[in-house]
Parts: sequence; C-alpha cells; structure tokens
Amino acid sequence: MTYLFTSESVSEGHPDKVCDRISDALLDLHLKHDPHARTAVETMATTNRVIIAGETAAGKLPDNEEIEDCIRQTVKEIGYEQPGFDWRRLQIENYLHRQSADIAAGIGSGGAGDQGIMFGYAKKEPGYLTEYMPLGTYLVNKILKDLKNARREQKAPGLEPDAKAQITLLCEGRKAVKTATLLVSCQHQEKLTPEDVREIILEQLKASLPEEFIPAPQNILTNPAGRFIIGGPDGDTGLTGRKIIADTYGGYAPHGGGAFSGKDASKVDRSAAYMLRYLAKNIVAAGLAGECLLQISYAIGRRLPLSLHIDCKGTCKVDENKLLETVREMVDLTPSGIINHLGLRKPIYSSTSAYGHFGRQALPNGEFSWEKLDLSEELKKCF
Repeated sequence: MTYLFTSESVSEGHPDKVCDRISDALLDLHLKHDPHARTAVETMATTNRVIIAGETAAGKLPDNEEIEDCIRQTVKEIGYEQPGFDWRRLQIENYLHRQSADIAAGIGSGGAGDQGIMFGYAKKEPGYLTEYMPLGTYLVNKILKDLKNARREQKAPGLEPDAKAQITLLCEGRKAVKTATLLVSCQHQEKLTPEDVREIILEQLKASLPEEFIPAPQNILTNPAGRFIIGGPDGDTGLTGRKIIADTYGGYAPHGGGAFSGKDASKVDRSAAYMLRYLAKNIVAAGLAGECLLQISYAIGRRLPLSLHIDCKGTCKVDENKLLETVREMVDLTPSGIINHLGLRKPIYSSTSAYGHFGRQALPNGEFSWEKLDLSEELKKCF
C-alpha cells in the first residue's frame, strides 16, 4: 500500500515550547533544592507576560526571586529580546501552591501520582540511523535543531527563535520512500525578504537531510503565509503541554494523552512513558523485533501497573507473550522502580522540552537516560 504520512515539529521558540521549557526549568530548579521534590507546573506566555500556576511539594522550596530569575534566564537562553517578548521586560505572575494533601498521601505510599495510560515505541528504519525513531519524526526534529544551531552560531543571520516544520513522506508499506512535501516556517527580522528567508532555509536543509529526502524546490514551502516577523508568545499565546505528539512519535504511535513538561517523575504519565520508550528501544536494538509498541496503565495511589501490553506489528522474531513476561521480570515497573532505574530525580528535564523527548543521545549527566541501550544484551540472552 502506498500512502502519505506527515510529521510535525516546532522549535524551542514556539510559544507552547517556551512554556514547556519554563515549566521544565522550574522542575529542575525544584530538584536542585530537593531531589524528592514533586511538581506539576503549568505556564502561560503572552505579550511580555508569563503566568505560572500549579502544585509543588519539597523539603526546601525555591523562593520567588529564584523562580523569577529562572524564568527570565530561560527566555533569554531561547533568544527572546523582542519588543513584544523580552526577558528583561517580562511581567511574571506566580500562582504556585502546595500539592494537595490527598495526592501527596497516595504518592507518599509509593503509588502512582495519577491514573492514566502511557505508550512507548521504537522502530528500526533500514538504511538510516534514526535512534530507533520513525524516519519522518527524526528528520523533522533534526531540521529544526539544525536551524536553531545555525541561528545561535550566526550562520542564519536574521532568523528568530519561533519556527515550525512539517515533512510529508511517501511510504510503501511501513517504509518511507521519498519526501512528497516539506514545509518550514521561521520567524525573521524585518530586514529579510521572503526570498532571503527561503535561501537561508534551503541552504540549511542541504545539511540536515539525506540527499534522497530533499524534495524538488517546488515541493518545499517556506513561510507560505508571507511575512513572519511577529512571533513567539507575542504573536500567539503559549501554554504548557500543547505539543504532545511532536514531543513523542509524531503520530506514528499512540499517545496516552498526558503531557510531560513541568511534571516530576512521580507522575507516571511522564516517567512510565520514558520507561516504555526505554524498553521498546532495547527490544528493537536486541534484534527481537523490527518495531515495538508497549502500553501500560496505572491507578492513582497504586504501585503496580494495572496492565502491560505489547504489539510488535508482525515483526517479532520471538514469542510476544514470552517477551512481555521477560520484560516484566527484568524491570521494576512501580513508580519508584522506574525512577531508580532511569535516575529520574536529577535536574535533567529542561533539555527535553524541545525537539522531542525521544530519539536523543543519552548523556553522562543523566539526561535522556531512557535512550540507553544497556538492556539489549541481557534481552538477547533470554531468547
């Protein structure tokens, strides 16, 4: 079967991603004060204004000055010094308050911080190193990451932080064949013409994409609405948690519905999704399947998951039921077990807030620990 499939990504300067970044920066700030801190931080950003609200619990909480400084520094790092959104001019409203005693009691006993369903996914794309991600998702994130790096390194003069991209791939079965359409929209300074912006973007695409996935020029759309000078939260109000598909698998796999940013690891909609990505990636890396989808569910206040499901889309080389039981025996899927296995009490979350939580490189400081492949050899030995 031949069909088209589109994946989307947005940059760190997109209004919703600004909010995700602030929420995760505040989570990291709380974890620096107390590794056992619990947070659920929501952010709204609009013209020169940032509003935060949510629940926190910690032995030592950051004070208002630290919180405000964290927000300003985060916006500065993204690159906003524009009349309508400038880290120096922001009005900040803080409505954080203590976590509900009822929720705290359930988590304190080792239970999940909420009910919900979570998914994890991995896929091997023959011929391409995509970190076990769907090719479209991997490529569209790479385009915007490379564009961000070019902007910061002064290789794309005149471009601003807000950007979006979409890639539509022509697929045959489960395999991508070529790019049908590529769309990149990027905020820019007034001095640049649409032709200038297009030239910069086309040059960057040559460095970002495999040659066979660069479409003909007529199939590359750049700023199709024309001028894109007013951007970021000044052009469009942002909220935490509104880019959950771009955060994960770009629509190639289901999503449980819970956003990640601003939530500490006691919230299983974040930590369990990370664990399932880790397990799916190691299963595929071990050669036990070409593709793997896992689902898990929890009840608030309960330690053990209510269900665990696997679907390898017909690519499994071993018995799926045995594989599922092997995974159950190898890892502790209680909230505390997940936190300990992946080291999720560290301030490692700010870097997850843009360009995808998955398909990244695990770093020595603990960032993206769920991308490690340290379970694959052990899995191989079981079959």
